[in-house]
Amino acid sequence: MKIGIDTFACDGGKSAVGVYLTQLLKRIPPSEVNAELFGWDFDQFAYSEAAPDLEFIARCSINGKTANHLWHIARYPKFAQSRDWDACFFPAAHKSLPYKSPCLSVGVVHDMAPWWNASKTDRIAALVRFLLPNALRRLDRIIAVSGWVKQELVDLAGVKESRIDVVPNGIDLTAFYPRPRNEESVLLIQPFSFRRPYMLYASRLEHPLKNHVRLIEAFGIFKERTNYPHRLVLAGADSNGADKVHEAAQASKYRNDIFFTGHFPSTSLPELYAGADLAVIPSMYEGFGTGVLEAMASGVPVVCARAGSLPETAEHAALYFDPKNCEDMADRMVTMITNREFYRECRGLGLERAQAFSWDRCAEATLKIMHDITGK
Repeated sequence: MKIGIDTFACDGGKSAVGVYLTQLLKRIPPSEVNAELFGWDFDQFAYSEAAPDLEFIARCSINGKTANHLWHIARYPKFAQSRDWDACFFPAAHKSLPYKSPCLSVGVVHDMAPWWNASKTDRIAALVRFLLPNALRRLDRIIAVSGWVKQELVDLAGVKESRIDVVPNGIDLTAFYPRPRNEESVLLIQPFSFRRPYMLYASRLEHPLKNHVRLIEAFGIFKERTNYPHRLVLAGADSNGADKVHEAAQASKYRNDIFFTGHFPSTSLPELYAGADLAVIPSMYEGFGTGVLEAMASGVPVVCARAGSLPETAEHAALYFDPKNCEDMADRMVTMITNREFYRECRGLGLERAQAFSWDRCAEATLKIMHDITGK
C-alpha cells in the first residue's frame, strides 16, 4: 500500500497534532506500507528521527495559514496525481485539507476549533468556514479522536455517521509516569527553576478559548481561601489573545506566584507534570484533552472543565467545574488540595484511566482503516 502523508499543519511535530503524527510514524511498518511525507520545506527534517526511512517531499517555502490553504486548493491535486498513491492521509484534516483529491483520502479531525474561531471579518477565515464542511464531506473516511468530535462533524459539517470512525489518541507511558518526590523545594528543569508546591496548566496562551484569565482569577480565590504557598505554572507559548492573559496575571494580587514558561520543551514536559501537586484544565473547548492524560499518567490529580470532550477523556477520574464560574473552579482546586484522602483516590483513578489509552492501539486502528478503504 502506497500512501502520502500531509505534514503541513502538524507544526513540525511540536504541537499536540505534531505529537500525534510523530507517534504514528514510529509505528508504521515499512514492510506493509510505503509512505511518503510532504509538507513545508523547513519541516523536511522534523520527522527524520521518528521515521528515518521515509521520504520527505518539500512542497512550499512560504509559511502561514493562507499559503497552506492556497497550496492545498491550487497545487495539491496535480501533485497527488503525480505520486500515484493508493490513498492520502491528512493527520490534521481540520486545519489542512484540499477541496478535492485525485486519490482516496483519510483525514483525522482533532477538533472543530477552526470552524468556531473563523472570524466573519477575516476573508481567509470566512473562506475556510465555507469550504471546510464540503472538504470534510469529500473525504472517503474520517477519523475523529473522540465521540464529541464525531458528533460535531455530524452537526456542523453534515458528515454521515457511517463514514466516521472514533479512534482516541494515545499516551506515551514510557515518558509520562510518576516520579519519586524528594524533599527539595525547588525543581530544576533547565533553563527553569520551579518552586514547589505548584499547580500546572500546560497549554498555549490563547484567549478566550483556553480560559487562562478565569484560571488566574480562580487561583487568586484559592490563595485567599487557603493561604497555601502554591504557585500557578502556565506552560505554553503565546498565541491569539495572549496579551489578555499577561494583563490578568499582572493585575492579580498574587502575580508573584504566577509563572509563565513560554514555549516549553516537550522532552521536559513529563518531568514538569510529575513535579506538580495538581493539574488544572480550564479550557472552554477541547477535542480530546491530551493534558488530562499527561497529568494522570504522571500521577497528578486533575480538576478540569466540564466542557467539550474533557469528561469523555477523563471520565470518573477527575473533579469537574463550570469553566465560566471562577468560584466553582476555585472550590474544586481547594477540595483537591485540602482533602488528602480524596486527593489520593483521584490520583489512583487517574493512573488507572491513563492505561486505557495507547499509541499502539491508535496506530493499529488507523492502519486498519487505510487498508479497508484501499483494499490492500
